[in-house]
Amino acid sequence: MAKTGGADEALNRVNTNSKPSDLRITDMRVAEIVGAPFTSTLLKIYTNQGIVGLGEVRDGASASYALMLKSRLLGENPCDIDRLFRRIKQFGGHARQGGGVSAVEIALWDLAGKAYGVPIYQMLGGRFREKVRLYCDTDATVPSGTETGKRLKQRMALGFTFLKMDLGLMQIADVPGAVVSPAGSLDGYLVQPGRGPVKTLEQRRARNAAYDLHNVRHPFTGLHFTDKGLDLLEQYIAEVREIIGMDIPLAIDHVGHISLQNGIRLARRIEKYVPAWLEDVIPWQYTEQYRQLQETTTVPICTGEDIYLKEGFEPLLKSGGLSVIHPDLLTSGGILETKKIGDMAQDHGVAMAIHMAESPIAAMAAAHVATATENFMALEYHSADVDWWDDIVTGVAKPLVKDGFITVPDRPGLGTDDVVDEVISQHLQPGVTGIWQPTDHWDNEYSWDRTWS
Repeated sequence: MAKTGGADEALNRVNTNSKPSDLRITDMRVAEIVGAPFTSTLLKIYTNQGIVGLGEVRDGASASYALMLKSRLLGENPCDIDRLFRRIKQFGGHARQGGGVSAVEIALWDLAGKAYGVPIYQMLGGRFREKVRLYCDTDATVPSGTETGKRLKQRMALGFTFLKMDLGLMQIADVPGAVVSPAGSLDGYLVQPGRGPVKTLEQRRARNAAYDLHNVRHPFTGLHFTDKGLDLLEQYIAEVREIIGMDIPLAIDHVGHISLQNGIRLARRIEKYVPAWLEDVIPWQYTEQYRQLQETTTVPICTGEDIYLKEGFEPLLKSGGLSVIHPDLLTSGGILETKKIGDMAQDHGVAMAIHMAESPIAAMAAAHVATATENFMALEYHSADVDWWDDIVTGVAKPLVKDGFITVPDRPGLGTDDVVDEVISQHLQPGVTGIWQPTDHWDNEYSWDRTWS
């Protein structure tokens, strides 16, 4: 029987180096970069057919979270995405610990799409929109609301129709009388633990001490805004709104390690400026506190960038404590898991924004989810000032972000062809000497991984 035109067209889209059912994973390698805008690890999964899948580990996470999974994937068909994800997801965790599993999951989707010649969004059920709206973020160190407003106005001139700013401890921590704090507790608050190799035991202890400081959960820090501090924060956002106007959505980023009570006080102060959301006021684990916070303010409350897997979001959604969820694909479990999270949120009447502060690989993965999820609101873009960001990958439109949107291409997989080695080699993390180095020492990593008897 002669093939129909539709069947011929479908076959022409399939990569016929061999049958996709014969596709096998043969290797995994990484490139660790910094400045796009933060540190992240790009991932490649290689196959016996020459097709390479691209993924990315969460910003600030270790490449080891992904590499430790290599021995559990070698020899497998990458198109069996869900089966392999269920095998490896026990090795992920919340925040940066989800970065390895998520990176692998994204690379598997890229491989499946390339093998079958289909965009990822089509495999997720198709598009709700052709263009994905971005919200543009700004630097937390801007000294005044007026200056922040001017920078956001510049973003608006580039076509961005959704904005986000920082508002909280980072603006007033060094102002006398603005924050009640135990003596010395704010000394290292704005100092992030260092990356790269350490040379002495004292340097290691100092880095560990900084880590411990940032690891204290909000209710236990003893930090409180004074009325003076709240006045300054209200003045800050008022200055921003004065410049950008009241028409454009303006979200508020993580406000610092303050208590539920201080979150309520801040939210009430800024209601008149109509924030799109107030983000990560308290640790996401405190479901009941999120419910209390949302019930006391008209400001939409948001969290989620540090939550791993859909079951981590479920208690918050059931509690009514959120108006917006904010997963990061590189923590949440990757592409399919985030699609499931978005659909679950929609069932509870909650919108989904997507956190993303990495390279175009992560951006494209998020864009595919965004275009295929109905309750999507906006995707983060933190690289407007990184002039080499677009140059990391090939195969996508340049610029990738145009007039505040990403147009998801009708191309296989993520839509990217490859990364540009010359570009990423110029932006390696401290202590890293090369890219795509052999990882044979991970090939035989093994343990009896079953979590039940």
